[in-house]
Amino acid sequence: MPLIVEKGGSGFYVIECPVLEGCFTQGKTIDEALRNIREVIELILPEERNQAALKDYSPKEISFHTITL
Repeated sequence: MPLIVEKGGSGFYVIECPVLEGCFTQGKTIDEALRNIREVIELILPEERNQAALKDYSPKEISFHTITL
């Protein structure tokens, strides 16, 4: 399952799982943020819409790019 991790201006790491609706959290360290996202996933995964999203998720390719403006 893909996760998007960003370090915000406040120094906190923000993590989102784009496959599951409403699945995001943060932490002071990347390890803390990863522990937190695991807890969020465990809490929301039983929801019917998230079970359906996970069942339908089968990407052929995933790519992440960053540009500087």
